[in-house]
Amino acid sequence: MVLTFKLLFLLVVANGAPILLRKALKARYDWPVDGGSRYFDGRPLLGPSKTWRGVAAALSATGCAAWAMGLPPGLGVSMGGAAMLGDLFSSFLKRRLGVSSSGMVLGLDQVPESLFPLLAVRAELGLEPGYIAGMVLAFLVLELALSRLLFWLRIREQPH
Repeated sequence: MVLTFKLLFLLVVANGAPILLRKALKARYDWPVDGGSRYFDGRPLLGPSKTWRGVAAALSATGCAAWAMGLPPGLGVSMGGAAMLGDLFSSFLKRRLGVSSSGMVLGLDQVPESLFPLLAVRAELGLEPGYIAGMVLAFLVLELALSRLLFWLRIREQPH
C-alpha cells in the first residue's frame, strides 16, 4: 500500500512539475520540444505547450521526489522521462485528431502519462499487469480532480 501511494505521488509530480514551473516562469525558457515543426498533415507536430523546460522540470522534480521518499532517484528520473514521453505521445495523437494545444481528450491525456512510467519501472518493482491497470485508473481519477483544483487556484489555465 505504501508503494502505491509513492508511485501515485511520483506520477503526480512528473505530470505536475511542468505546470507549476510554467506558472512560476511564465514564458521564460519555454522552448517547444518540436521547435515549431509541422507534420505531414500541416498541423503542429506536438504544439507550443510541450517544452524542454517542462521535460527538465519533470525529470528533476520526480528524481528529487523519489529520493525524498527513500526510492532510488534514478527510478524517479525514469518515471519522469516516461511520463513526458507519454505526454508527448498523447499530444502528437491529439494534433492528428485536430485537437488544439492544451485541449483535453479524456483518457488520452491521462493514460499514456501514467502507463508509460509504470511500464518503465515494472521490472524493477515487480509490478503486475492488473496492478498497473488499477494504478492507471487511479491516476486518471486523481489527475482530473487535481486539474480542477489547480484551475480553481488559478495555477492551470483550463480546468482539465
